[in-house]
Amino acid sequence: MCFIRILVITTMRHKKKKKTLGRNTKQRKALFKGLIQSLIIHEEIKTTEAKAKAIRRVVEKLVKKAKKGSLHVRRQILAFLPKKEAAHKLVDEIAPRFGKISGGFVRIMRLGKRRGDNATMVKMEFTKKLKTQNSKLKTTA
Repeated sequence: MCFIRILVITTMRHKKKKKTLGRNTKQRKALFKGLIQSLIIHEEIKTTEAKAKAIRRVVEKLVKKAKKGSLHVRRQILAFLPKKEAAHKLVDEIAPRFGKISGGFVRIMRLGKRRGDNATMVKMEFTKKLKTQNSKLKTTA
């Protein structure tokens, strides 16, 4: 009987700034665009903690850029997001809510573990919500 010892060497991640999430660059960019677009359109998404932390930086930069509201910025955002609807909503509705705030546009709240693979699930949403007409009616009445 011959036993073979297998050494598992973990290398240090020197100068590695981003998490790859087990995907190549094109797949990761497509995933980010889809998640960000869903976050903008629905104003909240449910995803894993690793994905939420990865897209948080991109969303913060997009909102900060959208606060300027110029045509040039709108075209830059349209070039990044697949749907026009999401880009226009970001510039016209979401960015003006934050006014003079310079950061912290997105909140991540833990929901618990996913049943199948025990991944930590989170709810990601914008910190300032749009006031609905129902809540205005209740407060004024």
